Amino acid sequence: MSAIAPSRLLAADLPLVASIGVRTRRLRAALSALGIAIGIASMVAVLGISESSRSDLIATLDRLGTNLLEVAPGQSFTGGDTTLPKTAAEMIARIGAVAQVAQLADLEASVYRTDRIPETDTGGISARAADTTLLAALGAKVADGRFLDESTDNYPAVVLGAEAARRLGITNVDSRPRIWLGGRWFTVIGLLEPVTLAPEVDRSALVGFPVAERLLGSDGTASKVYVRADPERLERVRELLGRTASPARPEEVKVSRPSDALAARAAAKTAFTSLFLGLGAVALLVGGVGIANVMFVSVLERRSEIGLRRALGATRRHIWLQFSSESLLLAGLGGLCGVAAGAAVTVSYSASQGWAWVVPPVAIGGGLAAALMIGAVAGLYPALRAARMSPTEALRST
Repeated sequence: MSAIAPSRLLAADLPLVASIGVRTRRLRAALSALGIAIGIASMVAVLGISESSRSDLIATLDRLGTNLLEVAPGQSFTGGDTTLPKTAAEMIARIGAVAQVAQLADLEASVYRTDRIPETDTGGISARAADTTLLAALGAKVADGRFLDESTDNYPAVVLGAEAARRLGITNVDSRPRIWLGGRWFTVIGLLEPVTLAPEVDRSALVGFPVAERLLGSDGTASKVYVRADPERLERVRELLGRTASPARPEEVKVSRPSDALAARAAAKTAFTSLFLGLGAVALLVGGVGIANVMFVSVLERRSEIGLRRALGATRRHIWLQFSSESLLLAGLGGLCGVAAGAAVTVSYSASQGWAWVVPPVAIGGGLAAALMIGAVAGLYPALRAARMSPTEALRST
């Protein structure tokens, strides 16, 4: 008498067997996969948006350069405010590695759209005197009109920063708009695009130094000096700036690099990225619990199917493979949907911010791997419970 051939579960049949529960209970499968999808979408979107933001920041720094230094008055030994010497910019320009120097001076003058506006309603706009070299030093651009030059030194002409123009309601200079600055009319000749490395310029109404001294009572003392230096010798120039700007009191001079503020902003965003990743992980864990619950209920509901398959020769290993694979299938479907949703959110948000979108491969691969791992863990106990069920027990309980 020949031995009975053992039952076999072919690899080609496993996907079909594993998808029985998904195909027959579609709504439940969709809801259980939704939890995984939300968790994966959150993680992919957070990583994608963070990477897109970082990529945009790097592109901005590459475009503007990291070799801009800012010289400003610090504090005296007693804690009082100090001022830069009038010769500060001239002396700094003599340093061999310095390529460009530009001054900015705060003015005791208020800015209004018209002379009918109450004095208290300044709109947060500051009047400042600027060198004609300011645009080149900051890497800034004119959005409309033109910037200050030698021809405007003797006339009440003003250039508005991007935020100042918005608050004053001026969108172009075609009609030669005027503003009330320091008790007299100034003609707006230009509007600037946002200045990334010097946000204070965005909220400023800029006039030339000669006009500021003649009409607005400025003494020509700079409140800030912007310095472009040779990138190879930037740190050496940074060490020399204090002593060069104020030889008598170098300790009262503050030297900073605006690009460091952008890097600090990126570091702060990284902290929020970690927080949102944690929230995504919690959502993923909740999704895993949902799959475990669905698989456990599925085992209870499908005892007759399990008993029948066992009676027809299916081994415990076959039952374990069926339910484990079903759990992986649910998690995998949720992971794929989550990756697609997270990528879509990244692309949409990046487009709204004007960034070049980036979805890191590690987010896609890691998201799918995390989903499958959660699915494997979530389906482990239900699959073992189904595998341990004897045919007689399963058929008797139907």
